[in-house]
Amino acid sequence: MAFVIAIANQKGGCGKTTTAVNLSACLSKNQKKTLLIDFDPQAHATLGLNLSTDISIYDVLSGFSNKKLSIKDVCVNIEQYFDMIPSNILLSTLEQELANEISRESRLWEALNPIKENYDYIIIDCPPNLGILTINAIRATDLVIIPVEASRFSLEGLGRLIGIIELLRERLNCDISWKVLLTIFDSRLNHSFEMLNRIKERFRDKVFDTIIHINVKLKEAQNCGYHILKYDRYCRGAKDYFSLSLEIMKHYPTSKMQEMDNQMAEIIKKETPKIRQINFSLFMPEAKDVYVVGEFNNWKIDENSRMQANKEGVWSKQIELKAGTYRYRFVVDGKWIDDPNNLKKAANPYGEMDSLIEIA
Repeated sequence: MAFVIAIANQKGGCGKTTTAVNLSACLSKNQKKTLLIDFDPQAHATLGLNLSTDISIYDVLSGFSNKKLSIKDVCVNIEQYFDMIPSNILLSTLEQELANEISRESRLWEALNPIKENYDYIIIDCPPNLGILTINAIRATDLVIIPVEASRFSLEGLGRLIGIIELLRERLNCDISWKVLLTIFDSRLNHSFEMLNRIKERFRDKVFDTIIHINVKLKEAQNCGYHILKYDRYCRGAKDYFSLSLEIMKHYPTSKMQEMDNQMAEIIKKETPKIRQINFSLFMPEAKDVYVVGEFNNWKIDENSRMQANKEGVWSKQIELKAGTYRYRFVVDGKWIDDPNNLKKAANPYGEMDSLIEIA
């Protein structure tokens, strides 16, 4: 039985379609039979995979369509283990068509039931609003992923969507969970880390460990009509979405996967990189020289530990680290300080505090 995931947020520009397309591709690369449903009348997911067809999900759900197709009729194969149901502008008329229908919020759920046995995961790309289409998607889903930028406006807009999810769960007596995914994260900005801490403090275990960093390759892939693994499988965006797919497979296994727990654990172990590239950053616009030193480099201040500053005064350095826990500090113009953006600290023998970083 497929595990159904809706990607939803009423705010546009938060990476919703990017997440739907690339998460689907990464799940399929893990040999999980995946179906992507473009449920947005703007059809960005359909266009983002260069798919051109006269049929769409509208022809399944509408009583006014001349085609009268079943859900199986509109499935289009993209790649091995990866199918898609496209959308088009006609889907926008479905809101009005279903306005007076009985059980209008369950139309997609009913349509998906015949094909759930054929897939491991079904991903639904929702429109950027909270209308009847989004309600249908949430009703049909097991998990709602809410992509959120590291900004105040994105954070404040979450309440309404979460309220609707909770309302549907109560009224329809269905088991729907939700989780926040941080997207378009700019690790060069101090503000991004401030918002990350606020989001984690507010939602705690409702936030994915994986963070989707800002990466121009993701936009370039969309413009070319490719998912990110086909466009550049070694870029930061590809690594982030592949990590997200592993996290989902680990915490939300399908019934087929539950029968193969030991084998799945071995696959995850093999696919997860043994060395991770960690970005250290510090907002210090008046500094002349900044170094990051720690247990990972024997606390050496040299050219290899020197950080680079951008025009906004954010100093950064990327370091490859193996799994483990490390103490580290910054050296700013000769003065040793702990990381002001990291709450995890431990006292050192000199009466000061070292910052701690844990690499899974």
